[in-house]
Amino acid sequence: MRHRLKDVAERAGVSVKTVSNVVNGYQHVRPDTRARVEAALAELRYRPNLSARNLRKGRTGVIALAVPELDIPYFAELARHVVAAAADHGWTVLIDQTGGGRERERVAAAGIGDHLIDGLIFSPLSLTADDLTDLDGVPMVLLGERVDHGPADHVVIDNVTAAREVTAHLIGLGRRRIAAVGAQPTPEGAGARLRLAGYTAALTEAGIGYDERLVAATPAWRRADGAAALRHLLASGTRPDAVFCFSDTLALGALRALHEAGLRVPTDVAVAGFDDIEDGRFSVPTLTTVAPDKERIARLAVDLLAGRLGGDRDAPPRELTAPHRLTPRESTA
Repeated sequence: MRHRLKDVAERAGVSVKTVSNVVNGYQHVRPDTRARVEAALAELRYRPNLSARNLRKGRTGVIALAVPELDIPYFAELARHVVAAAADHGWTVLIDQTGGGRERERVAAAGIGDHLIDGLIFSPLSLTADDLTDLDGVPMVLLGERVDHGPADHVVIDNVTAAREVTAHLIGLGRRRIAAVGAQPTPEGAGARLRLAGYTAALTEAGIGYDERLVAATPAWRRADGAAALRHLLASGTRPDAVFCFSDTLALGALRALHEAGLRVPTDVAVAGFDDIEDGRFSVPTLTTVAPDKERIARLAVDLLAGRLGGDRDAPPRELTAPHRLTPRESTA
């Protein structure tokens, strides 16, 4: 049975208003009275009616997370962390898949539906800062690299530094013919361009010349794209001694193609990815990767959104950088 404020008030011997003051965190309640109310709340296992509370505030208690593809493990894992962080605020998360298309992203950025959500955490692939400026939607926090210095709060990772670190790791193992898999010379490929810049910087710092034959573009960052890119590299006669894939899903596909070609990892070819998805911890061999702190990304995004919903709507947009770490495993051991 779900207890009401009235039940708590009767148990504690106080008014319903006093119980409401305690539940809502008002300070002007005598300590002994607060203690009695809190004891009654615990005994009755009282849970506040969040729907009623949100209605009084003119909110739904629902936020949205819009990502390009839900079957990409990185986004699925990120969504889990966003749901956990939102629960601390009593929020429910509606998850939307945009497919990375401009019109679908415009719908998401406009708030998905009138009065349906209170705020949006959004990872766009096609929209620009100008697109977002033209939209008058709900409070929004951006993820990813597509929109730089845009009209909303933004949580990023340092892709250039992370890519430079993982490439330097491969160089430090004595590898010199390092392939880069996942380049995307399209407007949507902002993250790919930053990771390619980090890769190139590491080569330059080590005195290794850039060889365009070792850079493989892919239409997307799926396992099949990584496998196809490696097969093409090997068929062209270009034999790398290491491969830096711009995502773990690409790297898992690359591992399969190398196995089919009879090449041993890491003895013949070392392989590293990016994202630290769970699959990479169980592949054979386990996958060296860059691990963005997905939990921290989610917490920062939710906290930024909470600040906007708490009345901080007119402050200038903020950009926060979440940490990452290089995680060496068997694929480069």
